[in-house]
Amino acid sequence: MNNGTTAPVTSRLLRGYGPLLAAVVVFALMAAFVPTVDREVVTAAGGLAAGEEGGGTDVLGDSVASAGEGGTAAGAGGSGTAGRRGALPPGVRTGCPDRDQQVTGDPYSPPCINFSGNNGGTTSKGVTGDKIIVAARVLNEPGFQQALADVAGAQITDTPEDIKRTLVAITDYFNKKFQFYGRKLEIHFYDGKGSSTTELLGGGQEEAQADAVTVAEEIKAFADISAATAPYHDELTRRKVVAFGAPYMSREWMTERRPYSWSIATDCSIVTESVAEFGVKRLAGRKAEFAGAAYRDKERRSAVIAPENPWYQECVDAGVRIATAGGNPPAERIKYKLDLGSMSNQATNVIAKLKSAGITTVTCGCDPVFPIFLSQKAQEQGYEPEWIVTGTALTDQDIVGQLYDQNQWKRAFGISYLGSPQPVRASDGYFAYKQVRSDEPAFIVEIIYYQMYMLALGVHMAGPTLTPENFEKGMFAYPGGSGRVGTWGFGPGHYTPTQDFREIWWNPEAISQQNGEKGAYIENEPGRRWKPGTLPDSDPRVFGR
Repeated sequence: MNNGTTAPVTSRLLRGYGPLLAAVVVFALMAAFVPTVDREVVTAAGGLAAGEEGGGTDVLGDSVASAGEGGTAAGAGGSGTAGRRGALPPGVRTGCPDRDQQVTGDPYSPPCINFSGNNGGTTSKGVTGDKIIVAARVLNEPGFQQALADVAGAQITDTPEDIKRTLVAITDYFNKKFQFYGRKLEIHFYDGKGSSTTELLGGGQEEAQADAVTVAEEIKAFADISAATAPYHDELTRRKVVAFGAPYMSREWMTERRPYSWSIATDCSIVTESVAEFGVKRLAGRKAEFAGAAYRDKERRSAVIAPENPWYQECVDAGVRIATAGGNPPAERIKYKLDLGSMSNQATNVIAKLKSAGITTVTCGCDPVFPIFLSQKAQEQGYEPEWIVTGTALTDQDIVGQLYDQNQWKRAFGISYLGSPQPVRASDGYFAYKQVRSDEPAFIVEIIYYQMYMLALGVHMAGPTLTPENFEKGMFAYPGGSGRVGTWGFGPGHYTPTQDFREIWWNPEAISQQNGEKGAYIENEPGRRWKPGTLPDSDPRVFGR
């Protein structure tokens, strides 16, 4: 971390880029770290024993109904309609004699479900009477691995076996804790032909297609937990495989691929709508009071920065329309390329343009790495704007903010879709891992955990007749929950879980709960979250004001 001085970008990357990218790219990074292997099937043993049949509310599977009569996910601000009512499938009862939640004390736990009897056997591709096949793509990318080794140093703490072991352990946890109706999730690792780095830049279509064919036609998987790039994710959905992971796609993109498309990353439509609302209600028409001396007495003049990928730019288009309608149009709109090798030069040019245009307030819908270069180049050029955090790609995490130039980031504030940070060894994912193993999990255990949680949740709520359509109905019926990663809920148009946000600001002197180092995001109102459309029209509630 840089506390008050400008360290070289390379030095900062050496201390943090490896684990940072691991958390952001999630299973794309798993694929990059894990070397080419033969196809491997890992069975996570376990499975929840059938409970006693008891009373409860309607219903699951083909007759899904919401736990809340109105069908709105609790606290989520979504429209989680439930599907049609009907009789419970044979052997299924919601509500257990000893508890209401499936996992007591888990803030995201679905309702407890009892089941006994016949589950229907084969109900869909990848589903049999005793297992649910889940694919996990494994890639061999020596160039990418070497690039990470060059910049990340000793901070890459996860070995290939760490990541695979953690995925299997978390799968085992859900097999034991959730109701899968006599089945268990079974992970199939396979050797893919694609490149996560190429696909994250929008290329690699042919190879992504070949890998999707392998999953759909050879492995015959019900779901793929490693679909962390748009091309691969898209090809899986074309072949009717339930896919998890494409980051920050639009609401329309996800909906067009229903019921197969899901992601832990908040869809970019929600991001841009929330950021636009924040700009209109908290920033527009006010002075840039948190900028450096050259700007703080001037009315805010804003710029938006985002990757050039067309699917992200579509969301920027939507956000700009909302901001413009609210009287807060950006003065500048800047695109950049997701290319590590050119980011330093790109940042130099971007900062020069922002400074020349008199931009007081920079809204960065960025990956976690580009602000490292932006903040350093801004410091070098004596440019001191306000930095608006948008909650994308874990830029709202302490461990990420610590990588940025602290002379710059002390003027950063904005929104986050996550909850308050937890120490690594007190996270939900860490706790789940420790329920089934005594050793230590991978660094990215929490990300693995929440991605797997979505899959487990849909299977649990779908009922014994597991199909992609019933998976979707089950997700829509989920009553919601609020915890470490915000308030969860699903419904038509909502295929990512978190739909509300908190207001945050950066304090370079605060000690982070995540890693005990200096630099942390702070809330003036701890625990206060805002649904879309509910943010008050007032000055930002940041920096203790």
